Amino acid sequence: MRIISWNVNGIRAVEKRGFFEWLKKENPDIMCLNETKAEPGQLSPVFISPQSNKAGTSYFSHWASAKKRGYSGVAIYTKIQPNDVRFLGIPEFDDEGRVLIADYNDFTLIAAYFPNSQDERKRLPYKLAFNNAMLKLCKSIVKKGRHFILCGDYNVAHTPIDIARPKQNENSAGYLPEERAWMTSFLDAGFIDTFRHFHPDEPSHYTWWSYMGQAREKNVGWRIDYHCVNKEFLPKVKSSIIRPEVKGSDHCPVEIEVNL
Repeated sequence: MRIISWNVNGIRAVEKRGFFEWLKKENPDIMCLNETKAEPGQLSPVFISPQSNKAGTSYFSHWASAKKRGYSGVAIYTKIQPNDVRFLGIPEFDDEGRVLIADYNDFTLIAAYFPNSQDERKRLPYKLAFNNAMLKLCKSIVKKGRHFILCGDYNVAHTPIDIARPKQNENSAGYLPEERAWMTSFLDAGFIDTFRHFHPDEPSHYTWWSYMGQAREKNVGWRIDYHCVNKEFLPKVKSSIIRPEVKGSDHCPVEIEVNL
């Protein structure tokens, strides 16, 4: 099973750049989108039931949209209809369309768009509250004897190897000590950053680049998009990769393959 996650920075914008042709060609089993900036009522049928590469078949879709139009939002395209799909159940986060939780037979998939802490730490308390809610959710899933895959834009570069210019960004949103410490505590809870598991010491792997200063061409980026799993599920994970060659957003897709 292939699961791709991508912060598309506006699903209507990325559609104009060939997203649905790319999706059909890639043919993942599950596609998770961050920062859709849309709600289903604003979208045409191609967004709701995109075609898979098997003739006459379409993806199912599920949406979490922000109350504020054109902001945030996550979606899941899936070939297999989940047993259950729900929001996080915390209004301050659900109102921004930040989480979808989908239960499959073998695991629970969490598609999440973590908040940006913003300049001058303006939203750091909100972000840390969200982070802690996600940690609590993941612990509760494992406590029930189930596995999880938490994918999406975490809006944090965890360690210096995950960012091109760590020294210059020590006080930047997404690399603040508090954010990085939370990520450490999340992994210390028995959870695995799958990309780092397979590529432990490899530098220069990033998932987001500023639109300024030819950052992407120069590969001056940040690795802030992840697939994390509980350690008991790790033997099922065959690979975890970054897809920097895929354009269309300031982020690139990240992909995991699991053997069920």
